[in-house]
Amino acid sequence: MSTVADLRSAVVGEAVPSLDIPLDRTLIVATAVASQDFEDVHHDPGKAQQRGTPDIFMSINTTNGLIDRYITDWSGPASRITRTALRLGVPNFPGDTMTFTGEVTAVEGDAVTVKVVGANARGVHVSAQVTVEPTEGAAR
Repeated sequence: MSTVADLRSAVVGEAVPSLDIPLDRTLIVATAVASQDFEDVHHDPGKAQQRGTPDIFMSINTTNGLIDRYITDWSGPASRITRTALRLGVPNFPGDTMTFTGEVTAVEGDAVTVKVVGANARGVHVSAQVTVEPTEGAAR
């Protein structure tokens, strides 16, 4: 994603460019540890298998952080996320690629709401509604 949106000219139905994020074991473990999520299913393959999954899987904190990255890569450094509501679906495992897509669903004043979907080959990993606004003092 290389373009930054002008939030003040966003329109309902506008697509946010997609973003592919390859997921490897290091990313899954490092982001879980960085967010202080030491649940064994995020770093120990044997424990994850004992709990019925084929491998370790990505934490919700990582998912939330990657949603934030997706939106702020699009909206730029002069913006801030004011609300995120998400629902998890299928897990993300090492070797998956999560593809984010988004669409502007509401524009109210300076606030822009985007429907975000993060999916892998098994289906939708996360669906979210994210509201972003220009930061105070951003150029008009």
